[in-house]
Amino acid sequence: MGKKVLILGINGFIGSHLSDSIMASTDWEIRGLDLENHNILPHMGQDRFTFKQGNMLDEAAWIEESIQWADTLLPLVAIANPALYVSDPLRVFDLDFQANLPFLELCKQHNTHLVFPSTSEVYGMCADPYFIEASSPLVLGPIHETRWIYSCIKQLLDRLIHAQGKKGLQYTLFRPFNWIGPRLDSLAPGQEYRARAITRFMADIVRQGKISLVDGGAQRRCFLDVRDGVQGLLTIIENKNKCADQEIFNLGDPTQNFSIGELAGLILTQMKGHASLKAFAEKAVIETVTAATHYGAGYADVTHRVPQITQAETVLGWQPTYRLSETLDWILSESTAQLMRGD
Repeated sequence: MGKKVLILGINGFIGSHLSDSIMASTDWEIRGLDLENHNILPHMGQDRFTFKQGNMLDEAAWIEESIQWADTLLPLVAIANPALYVSDPLRVFDLDFQANLPFLELCKQHNTHLVFPSTSEVYGMCADPYFIEASSPLVLGPIHETRWIYSCIKQLLDRLIHAQGKKGLQYTLFRPFNWIGPRLDSLAPGQEYRARAITRFMADIVRQGKISLVDGGAQRRCFLDVRDGVQGLLTIIENKNKCADQEIFNLGDPTQNFSIGELAGLILTQMKGHASLKAFAEKAVIETVTAATHYGAGYADVTHRVPQITQAETVLGWQPTYRLSETLDWILSESTAQLMRGD
């Protein structure tokens, strides 16, 4: 019998791409909840796909009934944007922590597999060259650096989930390392400040003729194509022979390790290969801004974030396949019309 998968935040970046793969490659059933449905329109009305439009905070009864129905819950609703960690930390706490807390007990009560999105940010300022799930220390900054509230929230939820696992909760934690692809963030004017680097750079090149590198763009990140990330999630949800039970998996690509400055250069190069974007890329300039100017007081950053993925390779048989240049080209192919329209 096929899996029954409940996805909260189904219209978002990971939720919509995961839905695409489930509907295309499995016989599983999906129930999803979100505020909007524009990213999942191809599945609306299909057999095996049920969507409820609504706010997770207002749908407690429906969520509990759906958790009882489901084999697997993925609660993907979260604020995952550094600008908002600084500007509205209490909102981040309410949605990312308080709203997720009841799912631990509900999944344990109904014997539902909780596949929880941890984050690469739980490692914080860890000095290890490669971040390892079972041994790397989780190092956060001082209290006045409100940027760390997201990391702290996710780390505490990870610890609570692990503790509930000792009391019968079936769970898997996955830690995405800079997953990218189409639909990552809104490209609408006025939303750029909420967007992460790739989306913001593309929008700024077209609309402002420049890229702003925070503190020079020396920070390094490992980028993973969302299609690779989703393949890891499918294996976790399938959970053959209970291989993912009470495990933590880094899902990232240590070979696709670039500075933010290098990322900006790659984006410009890729945009020059798209006829409608070429002129914008050729005219764009790169400038440096300070973190305090760009994000405001309370921001902090880390110099590197590199996953060790031995656990995922060994237990899940998972390996990333796409290179950053391929993913950037995919994003531009899917997003050029939006960039040009300004929506």
